[in-house]
Amino acid sequence: MPARTSTPPPDAPLAVHALGVPRLTAGFDIASRLDLATHHCVHGTLPLLSAAEVEALAESVDLRGRGGAAFPFARKLRAVATAARARSCRTAVVINGCEGEPACRKDTALLTRAPHLVLDGALLVAEALGADRLIVAVTRDPLEASVRAALEERGLDDRRGRKLRAQVLRMPERFVSGEASSIIRGANDEVPLPAGRRTHASESGVDGLPTLLSNTETYAQLAVAARLGADRYAHAGTPEEPGTVLLTVTGSVPRPMLVEVPSGVPLSYVLHACGSGIGQGVLVGGYHGGWLDPSSASVAAVSRAGMNAHGATLGAGGVAPLSPELCPLGETLRVAQWLAAESAAQCGPCRLGLPGVAAALSEVLGGGGQAALEVLRRATQTVRRRGACSHPDGTSRFVRSALAVFTDDLAAHVLGGGCGRPVTGVLPLPHEEPTEQLMVDWTLCDGHGLCADILPEVIRLDPDGYPALANMALPSHLKSQALRAIRRCPALALRLEEH
Repeated sequence: MPARTSTPPPDAPLAVHALGVPRLTAGFDIASRLDLATHHCVHGTLPLLSAAEVEALAESVDLRGRGGAAFPFARKLRAVATAARARSCRTAVVINGCEGEPACRKDTALLTRAPHLVLDGALLVAEALGADRLIVAVTRDPLEASVRAALEERGLDDRRGRKLRAQVLRMPERFVSGEASSIIRGANDEVPLPAGRRTHASESGVDGLPTLLSNTETYAQLAVAARLGADRYAHAGTPEEPGTVLLTVTGSVPRPMLVEVPSGVPLSYVLHACGSGIGQGVLVGGYHGGWLDPSSASVAAVSRAGMNAHGATLGAGGVAPLSPELCPLGETLRVAQWLAAESAAQCGPCRLGLPGVAAALSEVLGGGGQAALEVLRRATQTVRRRGACSHPDGTSRFVRSALAVFTDDLAAHVLGGGCGRPVTGVLPLPHEEPTEQLMVDWTLCDGHGLCADILPEVIRLDPDGYPALANMALPSHLKSQALRAIRRCPALALRLEEH
């Protein structure tokens, strides 16, 4: 198994592979992007279905949200239709293309290469629900350009007076931008961050209308099912979970790859097809997912039930095997530090708890021993089920799974002098150019601690009260806070340097 791979930029084209007959990735072998004419040649005409027919289709193929939560699509559709009838109002449909997960690039691939397949599913729903708004939320330039071109090819725009107003919503490139309430707030010209309270878009979403919001792959799957019908759609996959699954395979593989596989295929077979093995463990579900140990990964199937049997989840479809030559807890720490810095900073578990988890894991790797491990275990438990959104729970689950799977490596760090293996950054994180890092001039620092109060995502205080900095590039959305910490430092001991 390769020790590492060079991770491409987020918008670089991934190699695409289909195990079996391609559905979502059909036509990817003949065109880098399927325009409307090519899309119709590859996929054929989309039938028109009533709201009841769309709901029945989604229920018969057990279509679930493919963004991570796996919520039944038919229930979501029914809730929006019921709310619209009760209020005698129109509805809105939102495509969530805000893929802030660096280990997942399936939605990016669909929107840049097969945007019309995604629009087919969304327009099918919009017609069935009588929607007058269609919003496609994206975070990066290539996705926005591809979607705008696709809307133009279909003659859709955002002009008032149109039966259906179609809009591309540009969201910040943040991990939490993909949270449903973040997109709704962004569409309503509010701060595009999680709402901090439980909201139901199906009752009140865009402009207060009942809103159906789902992720890119979900709409594409609906478009495929509408063309094939429930029976033919079920020719792939398992009887309980028909259809295919899109996976982004990164980590210790020869090259990152997008793979379309029938549900129920063994995970080990998928990794073998990507030129990899299981290694010392496999991360499934992305950075809000968890690690599988080699024995579980060797028998787990690519399905909701298959992953649930081993305490894991498919999540957003990220899969990353880890080579035995690497330090698994060190690789986990890099991601945990990034996740802590990506928080919405709107509640204690996010703003203080997640940096505490990353700092405690750093202490364990730094030789803190059993006491540091106990602090880490308490920190991961403290943030659970207390956040304003799912970010603390997902991050905690990711770290706890590493502790449970990599027990030998954990023992080497806690009881010995470390595992002696390198950290190479094999798990993908965003590339920001230019990058900067916060630095401390130790000849000036007096340990006042103001910086840790202002920027807990990056700075914590060590046992002696002096700042300990996360070894990471400063995320762009935290730069204003970093500059504030620099200005507030009484000893003028902080500065930014290129990373």
